[in-house]
Amino acid sequence: MGNVIIGATMSLDWFMNDRNGDVSRLYPDFEVLRSTEMLQEEIRTTGAVVMGRHAYDMAEGDLTDYEYQVPIFVLTHYIPEEPIKGENDQLTVTFVTDGIKSAIEKAKAAAGDKHVMVVGGANTAQQCLRAGLVDEIHIGIVPVLFGEGLRFFEPFFDEQMKLERTRVFVSSTRTDLWFRVVK
Repeated sequence: MGNVIIGATMSLDWFMNDRNGDVSRLYPDFEVLRSTEMLQEEIRTTGAVVMGRHAYDMAEGDLTDYEYQVPIFVLTHYIPEEPIKGENDQLTVTFVTDGIKSAIEKAKAAAGDKHVMVVGGANTAQQCLRAGLVDEIHIGIVPVLFGEGLRFFEPFFDEQMKLERTRVFVSSTRTDLWFRVVK
């Protein structure tokens, strides 16, 4: 069975967006990002995605050309009425209203031997961390400074968590650090 992985892209001063909620400086060129060894590795090894509702809303319900062509489980309090764009034989969308543990269980069942990637913000990742569901943390650092914004690890939940670095990827636009949670 694969691992549950939370990931985030952040500024050098550890913010996931700027003071206005903008993330555009973290993703200056999606095509360059898609071609990185790091993202190609994640795409190859991911069998399902758990997505926060905010990330789903940022895509405006359109997952056409989404990098992970796998079953997606959207964590939400209510199911949107708008139709989903981009579903196909590989990419399906299921809205999960009964919490993070349920979303992870459903995603693990769908992923088989591959990993479950948790995307879409600090709140969803923090829920996974607090519930003890995380096996790996993937952090992408982009060389920009925001000064303020949303932090990935606040409020900090467990300063005793032990991490072991497993991989480092360096590309022209970012540095990615992968860690295993030592349990």
